[in-house]
Amino acid sequence: MSDPSVQHHQARPAVPVLHEQRLDEVLGAAPEPGRERYRPHRVGMVWRSKAFRVGAVAVALLLCGLIILALVREQTGTEGFLVGLGLAVLPVPLLMAAFRWLDRVEPGPWRNLLFSFAWGACAAALVAIIANSFATRWIATATADPASADTLGATVIAPVVEESAKAAAVLLIFLFRRREFSGVVDGIVVAGFTATGFAFTENILYLGNAFGEDQQLGSSGLASVTAGTFFVRIVMSPFAHPLFTVLTGLGFGFAAVSARDHRVRRIALPLLGLALAMGLHALWNGSSSLGPYGFYAVYGIVMVPAFGLVTWLAIWSRQRELRTLAAELPAYAAAGWLTPAEPSALSSMRARGVASDLARHWQQDRIRGRAAARAVAEYESFATSLAGLRRRARHGAVGPDFGARERELLHHLWQRREIAAPALTHAARLTSRPGAHRNLAPTPYGSGPGYGSGHGSGHGPGYGYGYGPAPWSPPPGHGHPQPQPQPQPQPYGQQPAQPYGPPPGYGYGAPHPPHGHRRPH
Repeated sequence: MSDPSVQHHQARPAVPVLHEQRLDEVLGAAPEPGRERYRPHRVGMVWRSKAFRVGAVAVALLLCGLIILALVREQTGTEGFLVGLGLAVLPVPLLMAAFRWLDRVEPGPWRNLLFSFAWGACAAALVAIIANSFATRWIATATADPASADTLGATVIAPVVEESAKAAAVLLIFLFRRREFSGVVDGIVVAGFTATGFAFTENILYLGNAFGEDQQLGSSGLASVTAGTFFVRIVMSPFAHPLFTVLTGLGFGFAAVSARDHRVRRIALPLLGLALAMGLHALWNGSSSLGPYGFYAVYGIVMVPAFGLVTWLAIWSRQRELRTLAAELPAYAAAGWLTPAEPSALSSMRARGVASDLARHWQQDRIRGRAAARAVAEYESFATSLAGLRRRARHGAVGPDFGARERELLHHLWQRREIAAPALTHAARLTSRPGAHRNLAPTPYGSGPGYGSGHGSGHGPGYGYGYGPAPWSPPPGHGHPQPQPQPQPQPYGQQPAQPYGPPPGYGYGAPHPPHGHRRPH
């Protein structure tokens, strides 16, 4: 005879399945909530230690940074290095902010972006300086013509070496952080951060040398070499190196969304992107040899249109991610994992911002408000990953770990749903009519045991902000589990004795959808 107390617990909603698969075949047995950790396929025995991998990469990049620092300082002098550093850093925050804005729909982890920037600024720059110098000297010795050696090195050797060195960072993340490299936008952002780091180091070298030349000539002001170099490299073309390498990132991005059985395409697309990056880079470097107006012609006829085209493609890819949310998430809403209004809210950047503001303003203090807004942001990111995963599954671009990854994402959504679902549901209602979202502070659910009341644990003791019982309740037939009594909440950041998560009795392997739902076909 079953325990009556257990019968009151509703099972988690069923996972929408693809191609009429049985639910239990897709889900299987799920691990304990606190042990739910998805791990992609690991390569090699040595790299099984995360500490070793992080330490090895950090040490390698640090050594490259120290060497490149010494080389640049040797060429520019201490004073020139400091001047170049101060001027070269100016476009870096703007470029990083632009690429990070593009990545707002499904933000990638900062560790990948910082690695990309450091690789471009240290490793790729070091490879470029050594290889370019060696190749130029070899050509000058072989041809006995230093002038033609410099031109040939700039137009042929430098594009091949530099773009290959920068592409290595994109390749490494594509291979070893495949879970976090899921589409075109990821390729653009990773490539952009890598090229921004490379351009930063290169600008220090060029501006430092220009300052040293001005010191020798005694020139200053707007007529100085430093001012001219600053105008060309920082004002007119800060996007040059990012534009080149983004073409490589596009190749990897399109390869990421290609079906796994299209192996030729998955190899050819990155190589094609790299070839285009090298070609555009060579044209840019060789523009000065095309006559007195060659630079301006290439800038106006090639660079500006190419920049506009890539920018349009980047924004289109971002909008495509939002359209994917609107197309794929209704299946999870129909199964009971999301409220009916959440897919439309998650597919709107405006509604997402409103939901974060709502979650923040519904709390009684700033600490809980920031924690609630962070939970909503995490919920949005996991939902975006879930929609993208399901879309790639439809196109055959996922591996055998699809089921484990889907369960993990649903697990993360479930942990945060009592905070995020009401905020997103109300945000969808507010953003459906212009101007309705201006007054965000009051909770739409009235007074009582709502968010911020501090009488309960919200969506689990691990997120123990003291949100209290959820003020939102789904309509009959939608099958969403009701909030259950939880232990006393813990301060944010502390780990309680038991991992946070839904109450006992919830399980991923529910053989049937909740009451009132039919399995989607």
